[in-house]
Amino acid sequence: MKEGPDIALIGSLIGDPARANMLTALMGGRALTATELATHAGITLQTASSHLSKLEAGGLLSQRKQGRHRYFQLAEDEVGLMLENLMGFAASRGMNRHRRGPKDPALRKARVCYNHLAGDYGVRMYDSLIAEKQIEVTGDDLALTPDGQNRIEALGIDYSALKKSRRPICRTCLDWSERRSHLAGSLGEALLTLFIDKGWAKREANSRAIRFTANGEKAFSELFPQ
Repeated sequence: MKEGPDIALIGSLIGDPARANMLTALMGGRALTATELATHAGITLQTASSHLSKLEAGGLLSQRKQGRHRYFQLAEDEVGLMLENLMGFAASRGMNRHRRGPKDPALRKARVCYNHLAGDYGVRMYDSLIAEKQIEVTGDDLALTPDGQNRIEALGIDYSALKKSRRPICRTCLDWSERRSHLAGSLGEALLTLFIDKGWAKREANSRAIRFTANGEKAFSELFPQ
């Protein structure tokens, strides 16, 4: 028997087309019901329930109950990061499941990657924070600098709350459309929440795309110059 992590098991869980479609649907960061996930996967509810049980047993999904309904979501940040990296690898090899459609430009410009901003805007934000020395890179580690801490607190983000979280404050995530890094971690999530709460951006219905308003575009460019 071979020893070490069982990547074949993870591969088999993700490799089924129906399960892959359900996982991709959950990359939007919203918890969905089994019925909604069955629709995304194009399968019956009974079949979806079987797939969801396997994904939950494999540690890729978790569920929560609200009244009579059960909602499914990605188990943790690492699952979203893994899926985004796989999407980037597939895209770099030309392994696309469909022809490009009208939604692709919007997704490539700005979209939700589980709980943070991805696409061109996500990469621009990360690059700007690095260039302005708000974030420093040491090997594979990222950290907010004192200037960065002051800046996010000036924006209304509670840095002390980010520090209390068990999740990393800053981490990189490989962007599947840009093939470069964008900002993940609790700071990445807090910044996306900030943009939406301020009315600078909103999520498109039934899509991972994020649409910035004219004022939002201006504010974003001032905060994160290229």
